[in-house]
Amino acid sequence: MTPTLAPAAPLTAADRCDRCGATAYVRVVMQSGGELLFCSHHARKHLDALRPLAARIDDESERLDAVNAPQPAE
Repeated sequence: MTPTLAPAAPLTAADRCDRCGATAYVRVVMQSGGELLFCSHHARKHLDALRPLAARIDDESERLDAVNAPQPAE
């Protein structure tokens, strides 16, 4: 029997990277039941090693594009 994971709530500005404290954009839900949060930088650094241990990876790093998009001139 494969456990079903409940959908994750979207990450918010209050969710912080477990490595550096920056805003978290990636959640790794471990098969063991734990959860790790990473900024985009640390996610890129550690995801290859974590993939085999992860039950689910929620990557919301596309939100960085919206944050860094140029604003129209007024």
